[in-house]
Amino acid sequence: MAKNIQSLERAAAMLRLLAGGERRLGLSDIASSLELAKGTAHGILRTLQAEGFVEQDPASGRYQLGAELLRLGNSYLDVHELRARALVWTDDLARSSGESVHLGVLHQQGVLIVHHVFRPDDSRQVLEVGAMQPLHSTALGKVLSAYDPVAHSEVLEVDREAFTPRTVTGLKDFEGVLDLTRARGWAADVEETWEGVAAVAAPIHDRRRMPVGAIAITGAVERVCDGEELRSELIAAVRDCARAVSRDLGAGRF
Repeated sequence: MAKNIQSLERAAAMLRLLAGGERRLGLSDIASSLELAKGTAHGILRTLQAEGFVEQDPASGRYQLGAELLRLGNSYLDVHELRARALVWTDDLARSSGESVHLGVLHQQGVLIVHHVFRPDDSRQVLEVGAMQPLHSTALGKVLSAYDPVAHSEVLEVDREAFTPRTVTGLKDFEGVLDLTRARGWAADVEETWEGVAAVAAPIHDRRRMPVGAIAITGAVERVCDGEELRSELIAAVRDCARAVSRDLGAGRF
């Protein structure tokens, strides 16, 4: 029987330690908990940090799980499973709201539309499955950027283009938008990407409570908004839909 590789065992133990308990741990805490010499623990942490599996807070020097680990974790959930779980809920959302519904996931520094339910009327519409949307201006993109550390790091690297006079492009202002999104649990796009179009989106989580996608209602401003504000019933509806899909994926109650 082949022997286990000790360094890999220690690295795995370190990741499990960082995944539980306190969010950030210092070198001494990690070394003590795993009964390792500080030099040994530091060497493993440095390697994990170089690969993006661990991040070090510059101010405190403490360590936490890195964005690359989340990226690998998200790949565990197949996009087709996400779409399959969302089919019934998104159909119901389009029917009840009277607007188009989009399901999006992070892909190549943007939002990939993996499911699109047409607005339930006789108007001519174009299927948008496979289309890419920007992270910084769309409701779907803001939700992903707010809840997914990988999306957050990527949106900071892209050129945040001003598509309309309402598009938020400045870093400080954009971070404020993400803070607001996390605080209220949903994101808005009122003519920030396309003139005359508004959207509201909410996050989908899997059984590990990790963000794996987002759902949005999209339509004409005069229908989706009440004056300058999004209609409260549409906000509630998209949040309920996202929670329902999350529960189907094993996330439990939010």
